Amino acid sequence: MPTIEWQDFEKIDIRVGTILEVSDFPKAKKPAYILTIDFGDLGIRKSSAQITHFYEKQELIGRQVMAVVNFPPKQIANFFSECLVLGVYTDKKK
Repeated sequence: MPTIEWQDFEKIDIRVGTILEVSDFPKAKKPAYILTIDFGDLGIRKSSAQITHFYEKQELIGRQVMAVVNFPPKQIANFFSECLVLGVYTDKKK
């Protein structure tokens, strides 16, 4: 894997936000939710997250997540993701 320089890392804007809403994303290729996240002064952004195997929708409401907020929007099926929610990779299911 290529290494990055410190200046590359400085470009990344990672913020903490609170999940306000969670809905199913039936058009996603892999099972996913659509998250509506409040980033305070930055506003509300939406993201898709492939976390359906780990969380029920109801248990995500009010949780805080970290996300990269300065990527350009990315189209996933009929949806535009406005941030990238960060997580830790695991091959374990619930």
